[in-house]
Amino acid sequence: MATEPGYRFPPQTQDKQPGKEYVMHPLPQFINPHYKPSNKLHGKVALVTGGDSGIGRAVSYLFTIEGAAVAFTYVKVQEDKDKDYILNILKEVKPEGVKDPIAIHTDVGFEENCKHVVDRVMREYGRIDILVNNAAEQIFTPTIQDITQCRLERVFRTNIFSHFFMSKYALQHMKEGSCIINTTSVVAYAGYAELLDYSSTKGAIVTFTRSLALNLINRGIRVNAVAPGPVWTPLQPSCFPAEIIAQFGSEVPMDRAGQPYEIAPSFLFLASNDCSSYVTGQVVHPNGGKIVNT
Repeated sequence: MATEPGYRFPPQTQDKQPGKEYVMHPLPQFINPHYKPSNKLHGKVALVTGGDSGIGRAVSYLFTIEGAAVAFTYVKVQEDKDKDYILNILKEVKPEGVKDPIAIHTDVGFEENCKHVVDRVMREYGRIDILVNNAAEQIFTPTIQDITQCRLERVFRTNIFSHFFMSKYALQHMKEGSCIINTTSVVAYAGYAELLDYSSTKGAIVTFTRSLALNLINRGIRVNAVAPGPVWTPLQPSCFPAEIIAQFGSEVPMDRAGQPYEIAPSFLFLASNDCSSYVTGQVVHPNGGKIVNT
């Protein structure tokens, strides 16, 4: 279950992004064994980018046990083992009558790839009700001089271009009552000195969320976001030096990092019309008690 206040993770690093969940110690917790499903997403189809690990994995799992057919994207080769693991679990826990989950390998930073993902989901399921734009990368960078044009474009492509492109093509098939949920971050509000480009993309996601929500009001499609605080996912050891990992979570009032399963219910709340039909253009903040100016 959730880590206790004051808990610190063993120092560790990974030398490549996206990170691998299966080599982390301890493993992130994406299942809450005490959670009781209530069929909130019965008959829905959800597309989750970056759904093989971390928050995306927890969201894919929670949406599945709540009755949704789930498709998720991942990075081939680097994330194959994580993809196989969660894909098998989703097949085991899906309610009777729900179609099998599918995993789609792609680089979501490019428009053509996003179109192909949406086309594949439509071929398999015939509809898209929920889009979760979650894929992201971050690179620890002490100074702005270390950020090259190529690096800046790469981070922006993954973290915000993908939101535009996935939304653009998914919206061609989404009907009234559908929704889009974007993953931003507490750093969009608080900043982070050594994550200049990543923080900038997360700020862009907040504005994208608010603007697209207004744009889609007349279509009856809601757009919201979730801004997690520190969460134990592969993004962390694949980005930060070991000494920062050893203090990870100490920066928030709850004095610990969150686990992915503690973040996923925020996405479920925003995905369920029974729970959030009057909520659009908003950001939910599961961040361990950090007060931000929203």
